[in-house]
Amino acid sequence: MLMERALKFRRGRGEDLKKPGECRIAIVGVGGCGNNTINRLMRLGVEGAECIAVNTDMQHLEMVRAHRKILIGRRITRGFGAGNMPDVGREAMLESSDEMEELLSGMDIVFVTAGMGGGTGTGAAPVIAEIARRGGAIVIGVVTMPFKHEKGRFEYALMGLNEMRRSAHTTVIIDNNKLMEVVPELPLDSAFA
Repeated sequence: MLMERALKFRRGRGEDLKKPGECRIAIVGVGGCGNNTINRLMRLGVEGAECIAVNTDMQHLEMVRAHRKILIGRRITRGFGAGNMPDVGREAMLESSDEMEELLSGMDIVFVTAGMGGGTGTGAAPVIAEIARRGGAIVIGVVTMPFKHEKGRFEYALMGLNEMRRSAHTTVIIDNNKLMEVVPELPLDSAFA
């Protein structure tokens, strides 16, 4: 009954139905931390998903392996990054929203991954989640929280996390503080790898 209603609703909106089992998935890595995740996934040979790297920092973006790369906020940041200012990251994404909308068009599931506490990830990731959601995708935010001793970053991170929770259907939190509790012998540089 529920499935019939869902199909009827989609047909009523004029949407083409995909074949059973066909699902378009995107993984969008935003900012430095998100780009590092995309790099790792590409190195591991992820299949079945399009890996997209998004950044305001042109130099970092050039070093990332991804299926697609988007330098956002060309006018605002000129490719030099958001300077740890989430408002700049948000504005940069809003400036480039048409490009992102086009890229995520037709996706069924979109993972948006970013480190919270900096500029680009904190500011742009919730905007990307909102764009994907408006496009009809199921949106899953995967955010990494900074260490609590990173005071300024942690406050920004909490704001970014709240924005992501509002924009995505669900949000998975990777807490660096918990990581060090679970694996106390993990060298700090490995925690950021």
